[in-house]
Amino acid sequence: MSAISLIDPLATPEWDARVAEFPDATIFHGAAWARTLHHAYGFRPEYHVLRGAAGDAAILPVMEVNSWLTGRRGVGLPFTDACAPLSRGGPDDIRLVLASAIRRGTERGWRHLEVRGQPDETERPEGPRAVHVGHRLALSENTTELWNGLDPATRRAVRRARELGVEVTSSTALSDLAEFYALMGVTRRRHGLPPQPWTFFVRVHDHLISTGHGHVWLARHEGKPVAGAVFLNFCDHVIYKWGASLERWQQLRANNLVMWEAIAWHAQHGHVALDLGRTASTNEGLRRFKRGWGAVEYPLSYLRIDLRTGERVATPDGAAGWHTALFRHAPPTLSRWVGNLLYRHAA
Repeated sequence: MSAISLIDPLATPEWDARVAEFPDATIFHGAAWARTLHHAYGFRPEYHVLRGAAGDAAILPVMEVNSWLTGRRGVGLPFTDACAPLSRGGPDDIRLVLASAIRRGTERGWRHLEVRGQPDETERPEGPRAVHVGHRLALSENTTELWNGLDPATRRAVRRARELGVEVTSSTALSDLAEFYALMGVTRRRHGLPPQPWTFFVRVHDHLISTGHGHVWLARHEGKPVAGAVFLNFCDHVIYKWGASLERWQQLRANNLVMWEAIAWHAQHGHVALDLGRTASTNEGLRRFKRGWGAVEYPLSYLRIDLRTGERVATPDGAAGWHTALFRHAPPTLSRWVGNLLYRHAA
């Protein structure tokens, strides 16, 4: 016999141990990420869990976003590139937890339910969906093998950064996260997007980085930070969550050295897989950069169901549009103010 329950991971001390039973679990399925989103933005977690005779059979993480601006809806999960349902039994179990989330959303008056990532691309429901790509790199303690798997241009870029005196450090300090945040503000402006509030990154530090679930990597040249990244980890899986750099120092290839040092460090510390995050299928430059590390590219689909009609609907790409031109030229103080105001509603 099987039954589906709604579980709040924040009120379930053994949650991470239960999630860790699934080989595909990532930091986004764990309690620390749920706690970060809840404390930063007030989103309410309710995870749909199919329980069988042998334990948890499937898990679909969902958070309710209740916004006067964008409406009430279910998102799995906000500010998460991918958080695919976890399953031991395959597509049938996933369909059961998805149906449970649809029922719950209908009862709660959600406008839609969005699931970010499907574990089996052959079993996706028909209808419109946003298609991106992901990149996954298998890690090995043999760093020579990893190095030889890099594209030759990538190896040259790493060597170039070293020759030019770029130095990379790894840290869990809030002060280093603040330095990274400053870099990210510049990078987001270049991309035409406002930065997330600093208070969100303080929560990331509180619940993830300071508890052993992440590191801040910074590249410095002549003592000044020029590039950086934040990696998050859970069990033996690592995610490259955020990256940033100063464009005027691009010739230093500091981003490449950050990535290589992080790859080598995580491989030597027992991690077996690195996910490089979501990339727009049209962004060939970023896709090439990620493939250069030896990563395997795969399709990453978002499923959005309009709960008022029951139909699958397209997911808008919030990273592109008229607003990008605006924020490229907006004063940084205005961009930060907009980010503080709107990210809670955007989710």
